[in-house]
Amino acid sequence: MFDLVQKYKRLIQVFLGLIALTFATWGIESYTRFRGGVDAAAVVNGSEITRRELDDELRRRFGADVPDVPELRNAVLEGLVSQRLVSLEAAKAHLTVSDEQLREAIAAEPAFQEGGQFSKLAYENVLRSQNPPLSPAQFEARLRHDLALQQLMRAVGNAAIPSRTVTLRLSALEAQKREVSEARIAAQQFLPQARIDEAKAKEYYDANQAEFRRPERVRAEYLMLSADQLARQEQVSEADLKAAYEKRLAQMTQAEQRRASHILVKTKDEADKIVSELKKNPNRFADLAKKQSQDPGSAEKGGDLGWFGPGMMVKSFEDAVFGMKQGETSGAVQSDFGFHVIRVTGVRAAKSRSFEEARAEIEAGLRKDRAARRFNEVADAFRDMVYEQADSLKPAAERFKLQVQTTGWITKSSAQELGALDNPKLIAALFSSDALQNKRNTDAIEVAPATLVAARVIEHQPAAQRGFDEVKKELAEALRQREALTLAQKDGMAKMQQLRKGEAAGLTWSSPRTVSRRDPKGLPPNLLRQVVAADASKLPAYVGVPLESGYVLLRISKVIEADESERSAEAEQRVGNVLGAGQFQAYVASLRARADIQVKAPKPEEKK
Repeated sequence: MFDLVQKYKRLIQVFLGLIALTFATWGIESYTRFRGGVDAAAVVNGSEITRRELDDELRRRFGADVPDVPELRNAVLEGLVSQRLVSLEAAKAHLTVSDEQLREAIAAEPAFQEGGQFSKLAYENVLRSQNPPLSPAQFEARLRHDLALQQLMRAVGNAAIPSRTVTLRLSALEAQKREVSEARIAAQQFLPQARIDEAKAKEYYDANQAEFRRPERVRAEYLMLSADQLARQEQVSEADLKAAYEKRLAQMTQAEQRRASHILVKTKDEADKIVSELKKNPNRFADLAKKQSQDPGSAEKGGDLGWFGPGMMVKSFEDAVFGMKQGETSGAVQSDFGFHVIRVTGVRAAKSRSFEEARAEIEAGLRKDRAARRFNEVADAFRDMVYEQADSLKPAAERFKLQVQTTGWITKSSAQELGALDNPKLIAALFSSDALQNKRNTDAIEVAPATLVAARVIEHQPAAQRGFDEVKKELAEALRQREALTLAQKDGMAKMQQLRKGEAAGLTWSSPRTVSRRDPKGLPPNLLRQVVAADASKLPAYVGVPLESGYVLLRISKVIEADESERSAEAEQRVGNVLGAGQFQAYVASLRARADIQVKAPKPEEKK
C-alpha cells in the first residue's frame, strides 16, 4: 500500500517501525465498533479484529499467495493488536485533523508532485496504481486517521527529554574521527595451496548427497497479457491529445508560488525578540532558525520550507506569506503550531503549462486509462481462449497480438530469477499433473495487478540424483575455494596476533583515510562498526574482520576528537527520537498489559 504517513515526519518513522503500524482503510470508526460476530481473529477491549482484516494485512504484506506459516500469521496478528490499542486510545482522546492539515500533508508528498508542485493528475494516477486501487475519498479517510494517530504518538514520544550530558556525548562520538588503513588477505592467493584430491571430494559427496540431488524441473513457454503491453498498442491521435489538454487545462495552470523560510517558537514573546534581533541584523535569519526554531524539519536548513502554492500551508501562515514581497520579514504570525517569524525568499508568478510541455504526460495518461479499460474488456476472453484451446498458446498469441516466450529451467521452490513468472500459483500450475502429463495450458493466472500469464510445459525432468562423475569437477573447485578461504582467515588471525604483540606482520597497508560515524568515506558499514567500537586508548590499535573473500586487518593510527563547532545540532533531535521511540514502545506495552485481549483459535478449515 502507498504509505504517505511513513514519509511525513521523521519521528513518526521511528514509531511506525517499532510497532509495524499499517492502519486500515475505514477510519477510526471501523476500529471502535464491535460487531460481536464469530469471525473474529482477536478482540481487543471489545473491538473486533476480523479474520478478513488479518487476511487483508497478510495479502498487503506478502501478496496474493501468503506463506502457510502459523508463526507468520501470529506475528502479523500481534501487530494488528498493537495497532488497535493505539487507535482506541486516539478515539478516546477525540483526536481530529483539520481539512487544512490534510491538504498540507497531501500536497507535501513528492509522489503527488510534478516539477515540485502538487498535481491532481499525479495524485489520481498514484492512487489508481495501488493494489487494490484507492479512490481519493478512501485515501483521504485513511490519511486523516493516520495523522490523528500521529498526534498521540508525538504526545507520548515528546515526553522523553534527552539528558544534556547524553546529548553532548553522543554528538562528540558522532563527530569523532579515526584515521584508518587496511590490509586485505585474499582467499584467491591461497588457491595454489588448496589441494583437493578425488578421494576427498568423493568423501564429501558421500556424506552430503542431498546437496547433489537435482530437483524436479520444467521448461515452459508462456503468454503475458498486461495493461502495460496494451498501453503500448494504443493509438492516441492529435485531436485526442488536444481535447484532453483542454479538459485538464485547469490542472495545467500553476498558481503563484512562494518560497519562504520560517522560525517557529512557542510564545509571542520569543517571536517578538527574534523580530527585534532580525531588524538589527537581517542576515542572521538562517543562523537563528538553526538555533531556535522548533520545526526540526526546516531548522537544519536555516528555516527553508521550499516552494509552495495556495492551499498548502495553514491559513494564517499562507495569508502572511502571500501578503508580503520578496525579501520581506513578518512579525509574529500565530498558527496551530505556535508563532512563526517568516521571510519570503522567492516569488514565481502564476503560469500555465503549454500543450507541448504537457503532451507527454497527457499521452501517457490516455494510454494508461484506455489500456486499463481494454484490459478489463479482454481479460475474460484471454482466460477463456487459453482454457478452451488448451493444446497451444498460439491462438491466443495471434488474437491478442502477443509474443510466445520461453523460460529456462524452473523448479518448484528454489530461488529463481523469473520476474513476473515468480508466482506461487503459476509455479504450482506448471507442476500440476495436467500440465506435466498432458502438456495442457495452465489457467491464466494474475501474477501482478492487471497482468495475466498462461503457460505450458515444453520439457520436464523428474527429480534425480546427480552422480559423482557428473559433479566431481565443480565439487572439487568449490572445496578448493572453501579451503583457500579457511587458509586466508587463519593467516589473517595469525597476523592479527603478531600486530597486537607489536611484531611486524609483513603487511602492505593502504593509504590512511579519516572516517567517522557521520562520514564513513566509503568504508563498508560492517567494517566501520568495528573501527569506531575498537579500544583506541593505545595506538596504533588493530581490528581483524573475516570476509567472504578472505580477511581484512584495520589499523587505527589516530583519533581526532570533535571540537565544539563540529558537534551536530541534530544530535539532540536524534537522541530525542531514540528516547521517544522507546517511550512509545513502553506506552504500547503498558496498553497491552492493561487490555482485555482475546486471540481466537483458527477455524477448523484453517488448521492443517
